[in-house]
Amino acid sequence: MDPFWSFLYQVVNLAFQLYIFMIVARALLSWVGSDRYHPLLRFLYRATDPVLDRLHRLLPLQFGGIDLTPVALLLVLYLLKDLLLTLIAQLARG
Repeated sequence: MDPFWSFLYQVVNLAFQLYIFMIVARALLSWVGSDRYHPLLRFLYRATDPVLDRLHRLLPLQFGGIDLTPVALLLVLYLLKDLLLTLIAQLARG
């Protein structure tokens, strides 16, 4: 694989993995009632709120006090990541 395509593949993969990690961390922290004013947690909420808020409006997935929106977002992110990485790999082959 050409170094450019390899680099692009790795960057896209890393970006998706980091954002997926942030979504999972936010979901776990919401269960334990953490301090939302901690600088790291404020960053986490600022990075994930825009996407989760839009998804909340499109798919209200709250049942009995449990919000399944992060699960839906994780599914979408994994599918989008697979699609993009497959496209990059095909473009690299020429």
